[in-house]
Amino acid sequence: MTSPFNIIAVVQGGRLAYEALLLAASLRATNPGFAGRLILAEPQPGPHWPQDPRLPDGPLRDRLAELGAEFLPFESRVFGNGYPYGNKIEAVKAAPDAPFLFLDTDTLITGSFDTVRFDFNRPSASMRREGTWPTIELYGPGYAATWKSLYDKFGLEFESSLDLSQPDEFWQRYLYFNAGWFFHASAPTFGSRFLDYARQIRDDRPEELVCQEIFPWLDQIALPLAVHSFGGGRPGPELDGLDGDVTCHYRTIPLLYAKESDLAVQVLEEVALVKENRRLLRDWPQVKQLVYQNGGRRARALFDQNDLPPREQMIRNALKRAGLWLR
Repeated sequence: MTSPFNIIAVVQGGRLAYEALLLAASLRATNPGFAGRLILAEPQPGPHWPQDPRLPDGPLRDRLAELGAEFLPFESRVFGNGYPYGNKIEAVKAAPDAPFLFLDTDTLITGSFDTVRFDFNRPSASMRREGTWPTIELYGPGYAATWKSLYDKFGLEFESSLDLSQPDEFWQRYLYFNAGWFFHASAPTFGSRFLDYARQIRDDRPEELVCQEIFPWLDQIALPLAVHSFGGGRPGPELDGLDGDVTCHYRTIPLLYAKESDLAVQVLEEVALVKENRRLLRDWPQVKQLVYQNGGRRARALFDQNDLPPREQMIRNALKRAGLWLR
């Protein structure tokens, strides 16, 4: 059994609140003895928010509390509405000083965390990613020069971050994560460094990045640097349950039905049909159409889950043609 740790996610009014309900409900359904805290970090009104980002008082907030979620207010001092992906960084910085697993709110818990062997002193993050950054120009610096400039900027050793089984100048040779989950032994310690790196990359990038577009990938650019700085790296087989049979970062309900496991569909439908959840989730069009009106089953029938199209855009286009794409 793994040592207790906290789960941190970001909640706001609107879509994220419904996703948080699925996250909290699936956690309690699959891990009834979870010994840590489920912390929903909530940005507070301020100059980086044109409107109040908080989840209003009401039945949805009450239900999250009933499921054991704790709300953690935090100030958006660097990012806010202008770069929503940055809110996860500031949320982690504001969290209690304890081992943590950050999860994007659009994550479903499908199995027991007791099967995941965390080493919180060796941080890691999700490898469920594509080669989205950097974009290599014909006469510009390559992957190695681009990434090495960042390691040099922060005084980090570069060579040990490389996957030498991958060829030189192939994107998978270089440490690159999806920020849908990551963990470490101390939330404020990790969050502070993650924030420092992200802010410096935004405000004072190396010369090799001058022609690179850093948004919306800034969190994914800074994350491998933070992980490496604490002695972490790529996840090993002991973490296979993350993005496996323990967590599912589904991103949208249509994509969950189209491409995720039978287990993920089963857990989604079971928690969505709980009376206390159903009366709230039926107000969210994604769940209303895909779960309660059986659109998800039609979406799933469009694809062979063992032989999916090679690019996600092809899946999205097929869902749109069928009138089953909702965001």
